[in-house]
Amino acid sequence: MPDPTRDAAFDLLTAVLDRHRPLEEALDALPSLEARDRAAAHRLAATVLRRLGSLDAVLEPLLRRAPPDPVRHILRLGAAMLLLLETPAHAAVSTAVSLARGRGLAPFVGLANAVLRRVAAGGPAALAGVDAPRLDTPAWLWASWGADARAIATAHQQEAPLDLTLRPGGEPPPDGEVLPTGSLRFAPGTRVTELPGYAEGAFWVQDAAAALPARLLAPLPGEAVADLCAAPGGKTAQLAAAGAHVRALERDPARILRLRENLARLRLEAEIVTGDATLWAPPAPLDAVLLDAPCSATGTIRRHPDIPHLKRPRDLPALTAQQDRLLDAAAAMLRPGGRLIYAVCSLQPEEGWGRIEAALARLPLRHEPFATAELAGIEEAWSEVGTLRTHPGLWAGRGGMDGFFAARLRRV
Repeated sequence: MPDPTRDAAFDLLTAVLDRHRPLEEALDALPSLEARDRAAAHRLAATVLRRLGSLDAVLEPLLRRAPPDPVRHILRLGAAMLLLLETPAHAAVSTAVSLARGRGLAPFVGLANAVLRRVAAGGPAALAGVDAPRLDTPAWLWASWGADARAIATAHQQEAPLDLTLRPGGEPPPDGEVLPTGSLRFAPGTRVTELPGYAEGAFWVQDAAAALPARLLAPLPGEAVADLCAAPGGKTAQLAAAGAHVRALERDPARILRLRENLARLRLEAEIVTGDATLWAPPAPLDAVLLDAPCSATGTIRRHPDIPHLKRPRDLPALTAQQDRLLDAAAAMLRPGGRLIYAVCSLQPEEGWGRIEAALARLPLRHEPFATAELAGIEEAWSEVGTLRTHPGLWAGRGGMDGFFAARLRRV
């Protein structure tokens, strides 16, 4: 029988692993599905991507020879259902067998049936003997994260919670956990559109770590501020809610639409500019600039488990070159004494302090370290050079947070 969830999950997995398309992009390209089926397919594919190394470690001893990639994907989906999603054994096995038949892989139906029955017989205990954090993390990422690698990779094993930033005066939805930094946290899988106050613009989705750069910029009412690379608009909303005169720059027309929609729902105002931040100049020098630069996004793997399967070390030089160009442009926008917050949702050192050192060597900027008092509630994210460095292993007992780097620079 046709199963839209099963078929969609297979399509998502092949899009990421075989065609190297981002998971969200592949999800948007799926044929129309009921919201429940779409969510279930996304969860199944994301679970496989998040635990790919562990699942392969369980399956490998059960295979005499390497199967074709489509068959391997079917086995991974079946193993994820059995070991991680508590699907009844008969349902998981029959789903995989039906998927193999439906995808023209009839010669491998017996293999799928036999292998997954053995996985079902072993049960979740099959995962007990594997080093899941290490197996589920590409070697180059593990090496780059240094002493924090295991804590970060362990946090990646679980779905991320839903964090909200409240609009000033907005009524918080019930039953959320108030975090030390002021964000409101709900359990993974919470549907934000179903929370009371969503339609009224009482809050917006924003990871607790993602809310910190705008807070550290500390805009004053009436200040002229630019938010570069602004979509989807969480930081723009923070700046506007503080009373700053905000110019929000974004070059992607589709993302501009989302930015406008979000600000309209929140009933917040900002001047939206469509354009390339490296080419744009404000009509007058600015008091402050927030640059949340495009990056490898390795700090958001909990929310985007496709990232380890899409990113490579060779991607970093192009990203850091773009970050340098954006820093050059941002510095030129500031008045003397104006301040700049540079931030990236990356765990890679090349995209963090490495960019600050390079900028200080060529630009009329000085580094202004954050005081620990400015990081009240998240003091453990203060680095010895006075920058912000969060990672998913922080607040492990509360559900972690995204990985962010932020530094403050001042125009001289």
